[in-house]
Amino acid sequence: MAEGVHRCGRVALVGRPNVGKSSLLNRLLGQKISIVTHKAQTTRHRILGIHNLPDAQIVFIDTPGIHRAGNALGRYMVQAARSAVDDADVVVLVTEAARWTDQDQRVLDALQGAGLPLGWVLNKIDRVQPRSRLLSLIASGRQRADFAFVVPMSASQGDNVAAFEQELVRHLPFSPPAFEEDIPTDRSERFLIGELLREQLLLQLHEELPYGMTVEVERFVRTGNGLELGAVIWVMKDTHKGMVIGKQGEQLKRIGRAARLEIGRQWQEPVFLSLWVKVRENWADEPAALTRFGYD
Repeated sequence: MAEGVHRCGRVALVGRPNVGKSSLLNRLLGQKISIVTHKAQTTRHRILGIHNLPDAQIVFIDTPGIHRAGNALGRYMVQAARSAVDDADVVVLVTEAARWTDQDQRVLDALQGAGLPLGWVLNKIDRVQPRSRLLSLIASGRQRADFAFVVPMSASQGDNVAAFEQELVRHLPFSPPAFEEDIPTDRSERFLIGELLREQLLLQLHEELPYGMTVEVERFVRTGNGLELGAVIWVMKDTHKGMVIGKQGEQLKRIGRAARLEIGRQWQEPVFLSLWVKVRENWADEPAALTRFGYD
């Protein structure tokens, strides 16, 4: 499509942890690119999601939640979110509709100096009762910043997706597509499978464990029979290794079974998965380990 007719640009989805940025991205793309759990800091990387419309290509940048970092991994995550703003044409602050926190305000303060169109998505409007409260929530929020647009949404229900897309397209530059139409993300299959494995760790394990774990996919082979996968779950302590494996290996079997089913559902082919658990103390504060595991 000729330049001057088609629009294309990058849109950074930014906010504190657990406001639904990844759920929003998946809803917009119509497929699962970013993993989603109820736990904070589920997203650790910036991930591109490419969304094609008849007259535009929107390149979403999903980012880790901006938080107070306690180690090198946390600092990497915050920097990944902030660098996304530098690469964006439009920035969207995502918050929970019924809840504005000091952390939301700090994120907004950091975004207002970016010099880019700034939108505001009030996510999870399905939790606002009565729905008439939205008018006052939007009115009070508009006093905090000169937003280019404001869209109340529910990523889980799909409310107002089309309105959000229209607002974004209006603020994107005229440009031909940056990616081929059949490319949904910049991330490899190996990366996405590692994320689905980590999602199951977040869902299956105790609250304190998942933040000290990461996944390294060592084997990724597509055969005539399906996907043959081998991955290592890295933990920081021997005690954590035992908790991941569980009594007689039952916990690890549950994690592997759930991950295999989810990967098979996403890839639509048989999956053969082998898992190992290894210890690397303090990997989240070790630069060489962070680089090895893709946090660079």
